[in-house]
Amino acid sequence: MESQHLSVYIRRSVDDVYAYAANPSNLPAWAEGLSSGIELVNGDWTSISPMGKVIVEMIEPNDLGVLDHWVTTSDGSVFYNPMRVIEAGHGCEVVFTLRRQPGMSDDSFETDAIAIITDLSTLKGILERG
Repeated sequence: MESQHLSVYIRRSVDDVYAYAANPSNLPAWAEGLSSGIELVNGDWTSISPMGKVIVEMIEPNDLGVLDHWVTTSDGSVFYNPMRVIEAGHGCEVVFTLRRQPGMSDDSFETDAIAIITDLSTLKGILERG
């Protein structure tokens, strides 16, 4: 499976970035590619996304900066998204691994990469202003 690692440097501590990004209720503020609105319904984070209504499941809280998450679409398809917050000098780097899905065209893969970079840039802006 082809992967592309997309990252952004943020001038904030790993702990600050992790705490903000790990909270699903913050997704609509920075992850437009995943969520324009989110609510906790029967224990599941249900989000309105460009793919329609999805369920977002975050990895258990951890001290390693791991923000992996799974997105389940309305047809039951599950997409695993590896994501990390890594210490880097006076700040940190957020790395998202985009995986090309079977049958995905080059244009769709590039469009997804652009959307993720946009979301990571928004995250950077929010956290560096705050």
